[in-house]
Amino acid sequence: MGTIDKYRVHEVAKDFGLSTREITEILTNYASTPKNHMQVLTDHELSLIFDYLTQKHPVSGIQVIFADTYKEPAAQPKPEAPRQQPQAPRAENRPENRPRPQNGVSPRQEQPRPQQAQPQGGAKPAQQNVQRPTTRVPQKKIVDTRKGGDVNLAKYDQRLEELAPERASRMQQGKEKFRSNTGGRRGGVPFSSKRRQDEQEKMRRLQLEIAKKTPLKVQIPDEISVGELASRMKKTGAEVVKVLMKNGIMASLPQIIDYDTAALVAMDLGCKVEKEVTVTIEERLIDDHEDKPEDLVPRAPVVVVMGHVDHGKTSLLDAIRNTSVASGEAGGITQHIGAYQVQINGKPITFLDTPGHEAFTSMRARGAMVTDIAILVVAAEDGIKPQTVESINHAKAADIPIIVAINKIDKPEANPDRVKQQLTEYGLVSEDWGGDTICCPISAKKNIGIDTLLEMVTLTAEMAELKANPNRAAQGTVIEARLDKGRGPVATLLVQNGTLNQGDIIIAGTAVGRVRTMVDSKGKRLEKAGPSVPVEIAGLSEAPSAGSTFHAVADERMARELVEQRKEEEKSKSSAPVQKVSLENLFDQIQAGERKELALIVKADVQGSVEAVKASLEKLSNEEVNVRVIHGGVGAVNESDVMLAATSNAIIVGFNVRPDAAARDSAVRSNVDMRMYRVIYDCIDEIEAAMKGMLAPKFKEVVLGHAEVRQVYKVSGVGTVAGCYVQDGKIVRACSVRVVRDGIVIHEGSLASLKRFKDDAKEVAENYECGLTVERFNDIKEGDIIEAFTMEEIKQ
Repeated sequence: MGTIDKYRVHEVAKDFGLSTREITEILTNYASTPKNHMQVLTDHELSLIFDYLTQKHPVSGIQVIFADTYKEPAAQPKPEAPRQQPQAPRAENRPENRPRPQNGVSPRQEQPRPQQAQPQGGAKPAQQNVQRPTTRVPQKKIVDTRKGGDVNLAKYDQRLEELAPERASRMQQGKEKFRSNTGGRRGGVPFSSKRRQDEQEKMRRLQLEIAKKTPLKVQIPDEISVGELASRMKKTGAEVVKVLMKNGIMASLPQIIDYDTAALVAMDLGCKVEKEVTVTIEERLIDDHEDKPEDLVPRAPVVVVMGHVDHGKTSLLDAIRNTSVASGEAGGITQHIGAYQVQINGKPITFLDTPGHEAFTSMRARGAMVTDIAILVVAAEDGIKPQTVESINHAKAADIPIIVAINKIDKPEANPDRVKQQLTEYGLVSEDWGGDTICCPISAKKNIGIDTLLEMVTLTAEMAELKANPNRAAQGTVIEARLDKGRGPVATLLVQNGTLNQGDIIIAGTAVGRVRTMVDSKGKRLEKAGPSVPVEIAGLSEAPSAGSTFHAVADERMARELVEQRKEEEKSKSSAPVQKVSLENLFDQIQAGERKELALIVKADVQGSVEAVKASLEKLSNEEVNVRVIHGGVGAVNESDVMLAATSNAIIVGFNVRPDAAARDSAVRSNVDMRMYRVIYDCIDEIEAAMKGMLAPKFKEVVLGHAEVRQVYKVSGVGTVAGCYVQDGKIVRACSVRVVRDGIVIHEGSLASLKRFKDDAKEVAENYECGLTVERFNDIKEGDIIEAFTMEEIKQ
């Protein structure tokens, strides 16, 4: 359709006999709401209106179009006709199929005009007398006579000939002529082929106006070149560049434009825009659809055993294995694969034989939620120990149920009630004390209470209604992996959903390969393994990382392509800084809605301080952010604390304690924020200020180095001189120092003197020995760590 100059909303409404409101509603639904009734409409908006009206007002047939092509004019006063010439009867007063009058009326007084066909089959319409052709007014009729295609004009011409064949024949032969109906004989104009062409041209113009093609659908990605966009829209590059220039964008054909700009250009050129969805290799390769409820079947629970060192974790696992063998299971444990499955009263339970909560947390750090239940082993005579507390907090952070196994009840000094009392301090109240924590007294050495413990595990699993779908491609987690001299990379996998078959192609992290061999915990070869079944496989290209997820896939070539892509992503991630929560960015994250909870780990020199700090910090919670202490303990900040902080995105807060070397290195790698304080109120004030966005530190601590005290000398008039070995960094004269004993700060002050042999030294570097004294402090002992640091002013 050609451009219509200044065709306004109210003019369109008037031409179609509609209200302005109706036209406005059409534009609102299919384009954009006009500002007012005087708004000039674009070609695209007019096309939408025409298409809408033609689709909503179809005609009964082609005859209606021809019947209304010419409209009778309003009645005009007629000049008095000569008396001797009879008046032609009006068309509507004549009966149908009546012969043409022979009363002297010339055929030139009649106009050949196709009439609407009668419903009854082959009857032809009667001829009609019509008014003078010079007074006929063309009436534009807008009708959608197509279904997505062009109007077949030849078909209409053929239909015209069928409606009045005799007259059409005479018209073609030029035997019948028109003359004016004025009563005078003016020169009649023959209905020539030129007139016929004019009629056809008029129909073609009508077609161009009303039979616009459906707008071309164009798929546009996030970024596209101008040339590619023109190609997709079937337009020339010049047209696209012209529209871009009109919108104030100067771009050449090779230049890349974003989706919003490309969509604007496409809509301006009358195209319908769709966002091109890019399907990644991972999406095409890995089937991660959700299972239907009817496809799920019960699966075995996956259990991890945690607790303090020497409290009997290994003895308990051995006792469970022996119970399983004694109950009739064939064979024995021939090799250690990191996980195994036992049958208890016909019901399987899978145990992860991992070394405590460290491995458990490292899997969580990788996003692997493999365990369903945690068994916490506590020695009846020792009670709660630091690692026991860590295990409790790690399990709570993972949000898995805890079953407490109070071990060594056969010993005379065993006191299970004291253990239950201590557990209440950490939110674990025994069932027989009115709580919901299952506590089972056992003896792993004497095999007492093992069956009851396993029954409680089974019962807890039943309450959780653990289910999986075995009828799909396998997916799960890598428990551990190693390089075997004879078999190459070997990995222990836990199938969590689907079924793994021998020969399957699997991808695990950056490792890919075909399952060449598959054995269970007893060394028995397996053809397939369903949900919750641990297996050891060989055939991978490399040993994957523990905690990596694995998937069985169908296309090995695509799997290797995905592995290469993952390796590239890992390289780029390793160079990019990891965004973790810190006091500096805490307020920004709260404002952005990214942080609803501030997780803290508290370490202090005594248990009383831990409880006091925990209570004070949790009171800082407000409507925007909830402050929660996920772990509190006594002693130095260790690597396990840093690991939990990294997994839970927490901040470590220490009081009169220092991180050990491994924790410091791990915190740097994991980008974990550690804050060490000497006064509790400093901590509360700083965290509260950070939550309100008012934290403005003016100084920061810079650790210079650490020196270990190897010998202590008492020198009269000087005091205690420490003979030290610099472990890392350097010790500088007149710097600030802390004396750290077993991870706890016992003194903080200044360095009084620093000597290398008998001479004063400005600084002593790593791997060198030195002698030093601390100002106003003489209680230095062998094994103490001297931490040297300075406070630097932060430029505002």
